[in-house]
Amino acid sequence: MSTVVSQDIRGVMIAVTGARALLPNATVAEVITYSPPDPVDGAPAWMLGRIRWRGWRLPVISYARMIGSAEHESEFGAKVVVLKALGGNPRHSYFAMLTQGFPRLVTVSHDALARDSGDDDAPAEGVLMRVMLRDEEAVIPDLAAIEARIAEIDSTAVA
Repeated sequence: MSTVVSQDIRGVMIAVTGARALLPNATVAEVITYSPPDPVDGAPAWMLGRIRWRGWRLPVISYARMIGSAEHESEFGAKVVVLKALGGNPRHSYFAMLTQGFPRLVTVSHDALARDSGDDDAPAEGVLMRVMLRDEEAVIPDLAAIEARIAEIDSTAVA
């Protein structure tokens, strides 16, 4: 008799306009109500601006715009998901993502997760992989690439 160790992890499914992003639950610091951010001069359309959160000035991104799933997102009823940055840059410990509603907790098991069979093209900017979680399409964000793009904007833009 062999013992099978569960490989399940807790994740969050984040609804963005035209897509869903799947992230590990541990990356989410908080979900807050959307308020218009302070704009960042010269930033790309997906960089919505900066908000104040717990003494930090966080960059807020539109992930839907970044990956090309939407040109515009509704701000009515929108939330902001504060994410822990994993890159180790002390100036960029967190960033925020516009979401359409509250993220939903999901259990991600090896058997329930599969690479999307239609994912033969090169991934869009900020996309690590397109997947199917059970019957739901989702994208796994490339957090390292997103953090690097935010740092580039910070080094060239005046906030």
